[in-house]
Amino acid sequence: MATLQKIRTRGGVLVAIIIGLALFAFILGDLFQSGSSIMRKNQLEVGSIDGESVQYPEFQSKVEELGEIYKSNTGQTQLDEQTWVQVREQVWQELIRDKVMGKVYNKIGLGVTSEELFDMLQGANPHPIVQQIFTNPETGQFERGAVVNFLKNLETGVSPEQRSYWLFLEKQILSERLQSKYNNMISKGLYITNQEAQQNLEAQNRVVDIEYVGMRHSVIPDSAVQVTPKDLSDFYELHKENYKEEKTRGIEYIVFEVTPSTADFVNSEKWINDIKEEFASTTENVQFVNSNSDVSFNDTWYKPSMMSDSLSAWIGRGARVNDVYGPYLENNSYKLTKVHASEMMPDSVQARHILLRVNSAQEVDSVMAQAENLKGMIEKGSDFAALARQYSTDTGSALNGGDLGWFGRGMMVKPFEDAAFSNKVNEVKVVTSQFGIHIVQTTRLSPLTRQIQFATMERTVTPGTRTYQDTYARAGKFASDKSTKAQFDKGVEEEKLTKSTALLRENDITIMGLENPRPLVRAAFDAKEGYILKNTDGSTIFELGNSFVIAVLASATEEGIAPLENVKSRVELAVLKEKKAQLLAERMKKAAGGKTDMYAVAAELGSQVSISSDLSFNSVTLPDFGTEPAVIGSAVALEPNVIGGPIEGNNGVFLVKVTSSKERGDTNVEAEKQRLQQGFFNRASMQAFEMQKNAVKVEDKRPKFF
Repeated sequence: MATLQKIRTRGGVLVAIIIGLALFAFILGDLFQSGSSIMRKNQLEVGSIDGESVQYPEFQSKVEELGEIYKSNTGQTQLDEQTWVQVREQVWQELIRDKVMGKVYNKIGLGVTSEELFDMLQGANPHPIVQQIFTNPETGQFERGAVVNFLKNLETGVSPEQRSYWLFLEKQILSERLQSKYNNMISKGLYITNQEAQQNLEAQNRVVDIEYVGMRHSVIPDSAVQVTPKDLSDFYELHKENYKEEKTRGIEYIVFEVTPSTADFVNSEKWINDIKEEFASTTENVQFVNSNSDVSFNDTWYKPSMMSDSLSAWIGRGARVNDVYGPYLENNSYKLTKVHASEMMPDSVQARHILLRVNSAQEVDSVMAQAENLKGMIEKGSDFAALARQYSTDTGSALNGGDLGWFGRGMMVKPFEDAAFSNKVNEVKVVTSQFGIHIVQTTRLSPLTRQIQFATMERTVTPGTRTYQDTYARAGKFASDKSTKAQFDKGVEEEKLTKSTALLRENDITIMGLENPRPLVRAAFDAKEGYILKNTDGSTIFELGNSFVIAVLASATEEGIAPLENVKSRVELAVLKEKKAQLLAERMKKAAGGKTDMYAVAAELGSQVSISSDLSFNSVTLPDFGTEPAVIGSAVALEPNVIGGPIEGNNGVFLVKVTSSKERGDTNVEAEKQRLQQGFFNRASMQAFEMQKNAVKVEDKRPKFF
């Protein structure tokens, strides 16, 4: 059931940010090595933060805790790999924040009192999340009494899941409060003087029209500039910080994709044709499909607008129940489609529920009796919302009076959906799902429309065993005599194969076009540059989904300042640009030579004059040249009718002349001061934690484990 998802919807972006999204799928890999050395601290170290070790058990426990929160929140029993990756990242970032900022808060004596926490949870100033969770959907009003009643029952009167979820939210609210206090403290220490506000206001008030001549660096040919090794070395030493590199691995790889052969298509088509007559004559459509089709019976109801064009046209021509369409090929599957049922029904409903969790087989009868009792109470007029808050074990909807809002088909588990859609308005039913026993009440129905339920026989065209063997044999033949990049490249050229490339970081979990490529990423960081990658079994062939992949480590960089030889081409381009700018500046300075006529200067330079109007200190772009804040800033400061420059910009060198200027009438220094102060506050909110984090050493060793 997507029930805690409802809380996230009601809590808005705040809840989504606090919870994060999460995903858990461990590949224990190198963790479980032989011998007692597995217990050594360094082998269990997931990372370190400011000298404090983060051990695998601690990290895994937090990942599992957040994973369970997300499962409960979404009603899922399993999370996919992508979600687990997000969970691990969420936990890691929270660990960094807790360990880094915890020391900062302790050092300065920053905390949250019990009185403050009470105020945020149930007092006069409840946190926005609390307000949104406990807002009555019918009245739109926050119900403080519902919060108090819920908290009174927190220890014994609510489900363990509700209690865990609430304590999780409390922790996040507390963390947010501490962070807000710290950011406020930092921002209060940043002050704007009256003089700063005055100067900034004056700069913004001045608006100018300009003429300018811009000459791009490309005007000077590369051959006109001499770049010496010393030039490169000097520039590199002066700008080293611009050449920081991450730890990366560059791989080149070829893919032998296992795709169905002509024989595979022929076999699938024969199978679907052979079974058509039996399918058309059966009266047990569901059982027949489930016993014979590659895809189980799908009990979705379709409107014509939801069908494919061909099926919609067939239905429009008068197809009746038990008529069969096909066979036809769609998405690599041969199909037969039969009209199973046709009904008038709503597209969506609004419903609410009370979920009673069943923890063992022995509890089924007693919990069902409780459900029937609650159903009877509701039918006699008891408040559904109050009963949901008291008895429901579905954390999200319980806090919201059981309300799930509007939902269409396919959004809830099947037994619940069937009850909600078959109910009349305000009718109550008791149904059982994998989550427990539900008391379901449908509160509103959308208008009825004609909908069709299909029984579809499907035979997916998949590679047969022979096809797999043939593809693996091709990959094996290629890899058999190759261990180096030179041999790899020669083989690719001789066999006219398509080579792909990827630049990998240690935590990457995706490579475009490859399925679950994490083993390939890990192998790249264990390999030697210039050699074929090997998997944990020592094979050079990686089986990733329906592909066999062979890869070579083409390049490797380590974290830090890149050596000059690795970035020589980038440095050379920067030096060329700098030298060309110097030549252009000399040429333009000579052409300007005390002149005031910009058109005469442009003619001497073989260039042209451009015009731009209403430029202020806050302007950043020039027509035809793009982002040029330095040029505009210099222009705004010029006196009228004087050619200024040369000014070196991002995309060329410029001469500028102010043709007219005017002053805006904004004289409110205090308002400008407040605006600038707000800017400081925003910067503090965004940068305070990042500065503290950057001041400590953080070592991430998670790629060893995941």
